[in-house]
Amino acid sequence: MVCDLFRRRGRSRPTRSGSQPVVACLTVRTRSKPNAPLQGAYGYLAGAALIALVFVGLYLFFVRGHAGQESDQLAYNGAEFGRRSITPFTGRVLDSVPDVAVVFGVALTAIIALVRRNWRTLLVALVAAGAATATAQLLKYGILARPDLAVEGYAGNSFPSGHTTVAAASALVVFLVASPRTRPMVAGWGTAFAVLAGVATLANQWHRPSDVIAGLLWVAFWGCLAGAVLAWPRAGALPRAAGDGSSSRWPAFIGLRRSTIRVIRWLSVGFGAVSVLAFVATLVVNSSLFESVGTLGTVVAYFGGVAAIVTAGLLLALSGTRLFARLP
Repeated sequence: MVCDLFRRRGRSRPTRSGSQPVVACLTVRTRSKPNAPLQGAYGYLAGAALIALVFVGLYLFFVRGHAGQESDQLAYNGAEFGRRSITPFTGRVLDSVPDVAVVFGVALTAIIALVRRNWRTLLVALVAAGAATATAQLLKYGILARPDLAVEGYAGNSFPSGHTTVAAASALVVFLVASPRTRPMVAGWGTAFAVLAGVATLANQWHRPSDVIAGLLWVAFWGCLAGAVLAWPRAGALPRAAGDGSSSRWPAFIGLRRSTIRVIRWLSVGFGAVSVLAFVATLVVNSSLFESVGTLGTVVAYFGGVAAIVTAGLLLALSGTRLFARLP
């Protein structure tokens, strides 16, 4: 609204206080971009499509391919290295995953939902988490198959990991219902919980590294679909103000968000380098030579698998923090 201040002259009637200034206000209507919310929804759909491609590629290489099965099995065999020292701890972690995911996740989600009163986001988040968990079991037992390529180990399909999916799905619900300024922190803690559950399945020889990474990707896929639903324009919905959801009044959260993103970025670089080196070693060096080396070869593959799981979780957390930054 533009106001022009001027004084009446000539035909203006005098008043007791003399000639008074008159404020003439002109309303200037600016045309908003009608496709802005739609473009945001398309961004989430593009993210879902990219994750789906990575998921399919992971399945084709590590489950349907001979080289992928060998490298995956080497990492699986390397879990014997920590049978006495690590397995007792990871066993307790796996036993507590359902309880923590359900009890703690539901309690934290309920508290945040009551404070924010964003019931639509809560409903979409719960549906996405439930769909991710249910469809992961459908993929593993009903759709995807593991061919016999003369590689030792468990012949049945275990792709994707169910425990990892449950842990990541519970973290997804809290991530979606959280406020924009606290979402990076929630992404960090949720990723730590999901990655810990995934590494525990590998340490206990329940799953191979590709199974765990697939579980993380599958939850991220449904998270992007949930973001597309939440970003889709609704009839009668008013556009948010430019300053809504900002952290200008919360300098502590600004610093925490920046520091969290910085830590995630550097950790992903470090663990990614370790996973790439170990993966190249398992591909370049013949698997029979690795087996002749004994424990050393499988341990290298094992730590490479752990690093790959951590890297996948960190990259998904970093990408999700950026992608969902504007989601209210």
